[in-house]
Amino acid sequence: MQRNITIAPSIMCADLCNLEKSVREIEEAGLDTLHIDIIDGTFSPSMPLGIETIEQLRKITDMKFDVHIMANTNEFFIQEMLRIGVEQITFHVETSVHIDRYINLIKKHDTKVGIALNPATPLSVLDYVLPQIDTVLLMLINPGFATDKGEQQVSYATKKVEDSARLIRSRDLDTKIEVDGRVSLNTIPTLVRAGADILVAGSTSLFEKSNGLKDNKKLMESLIQEGLHEEVGING
Repeated sequence: MQRNITIAPSIMCADLCNLEKSVREIEEAGLDTLHIDIIDGTFSPSMPLGIETIEQLRKITDMKFDVHIMANTNEFFIQEMLRIGVEQITFHVETSVHIDRYINLIKKHDTKVGIALNPATPLSVLDYVLPQIDTVLLMLINPGFATDKGEQQVSYATKKVEDSARLIRSRDLDTKIEVDGRVSLNTIPTLVRAGADILVAGSTSLFEKSNGLKDNKKLMESLIQEGLHEEVGING
């Protein structure tokens, strides 16, 4: 059975001066998930959206909020996102001393939970918690450098996705693989073929400026199908 691939527009790559307009354009394109980065400015050198802005966004749309916390202190932001009401909360393993506590806290509120890994963080850190989580988010560039046009995907990006998919299959789990960082029109087929389920779409794909958002979405869908077709060919 063919996998369902989710396109999750990264709101930090939209027009931040006209957020409501950007959200409406994303909705009109037929997308139902919004990827929202919370960055504390310390874990990563960027601060795109504040909690109050996310709270206002929640009031104007029913889109699923896929929140990615990049912070040195996670619990405060987790509690705030649970208060606002989001569909998935992902936090970084590198800054989490009490991983099980955070997982249980999020799940207690019937919210999906993800764990994010920086590019060089090994998959072995997931060994004991993988059965408890819904999503593994793989950073393919250094967190928070999305606006740095010189920042490239790490050379082992595809291999890490493949290894993650292999690990999940070996444990007979349904954990989703989310990829974030330079998920471009050039790399989408390869990442999908490798096993990515959720594509965080930013300035090199959905918000690529040479086309409109709807046209970029259609192109992404075509590239996703290309990747799925290649996957069937490999596994078939």
